[in-house]
Amino acid sequence: MSIFGDSLHGVRCESPVFPSEKRVVVAEEWRPPPPRRVRAIRDRLREVYGIPLAAPHGHPIAELILTVLSQSTNDRNRDIAYLALRKRFPGDTWVKVRDAPVDEIEEAIRPGGISKVKSARIKQILRAITDTSPGCDLSLDWLADLSVPDAQEYLCSLPGVGRKTAACVLLFALGMRDVPVDTHVSRVGTRLGLFRPGAPFEELHDTMLAITPPGEELEFHLNLLRHGRRTCAARRPDCAGCALRRMCPSAGSFG
Repeated sequence: MSIFGDSLHGVRCESPVFPSEKRVVVAEEWRPPPPRRVRAIRDRLREVYGIPLAAPHGHPIAELILTVLSQSTNDRNRDIAYLALRKRFPGDTWVKVRDAPVDEIEEAIRPGGISKVKSARIKQILRAITDTSPGCDLSLDWLADLSVPDAQEYLCSLPGVGRKTAACVLLFALGMRDVPVDTHVSRVGTRLGLFRPGAPFEELHDTMLAITPPGEELEFHLNLLRHGRRTCAARRPDCAGCALRRMCPSAGSFG
């Protein structure tokens, strides 16, 4: 069970940094995949991984802090750091964290790595939310009343928050139409030809959102992520055992 009591534990987004893929086999002129190709990939992933179901957990600030803690670490250390933070500041956690000395935050989240940077960033984010939210409240619940572009714009205006983190908050916490692109999704998607090779990070998110069938944001994100973890590894992908081999232009090019 995850820290939010849903079924998303172990499948959250990771660092957004995507190393270049020099071995990807692509057409000379990339074009966005037609909907039928996206559906075919979705259906094949369904056969392997099923359809993940999880209602939005409704805690956008918690999701935001969790995503900050996930940077440059694994899921286990991220969760340990998050739970330690909640234990150190019980009750109205985020107000207490916002007002706490940064060294106390740093001490609590040390198991998650680079705690000096993350502790300062967490305080900056919580202060910025307080200063810019309606009524100057420490809350992000009001984001659910905005359009997705407006909610994205607001979240990305917060210190150190980019599209991947914003997408995690909107999708996992609020159930809004956004799709996080992490290392696994970007790698698998590029190898499958879903993304333009070498596309900047902003474009990856725009493309992913455009090609994902409405209502299937969670499914498509998680199943691409799972495939990247289990089969389509960065250095030695298991092309021979890949369920997507026949529809992957990069299959067999990693020998």
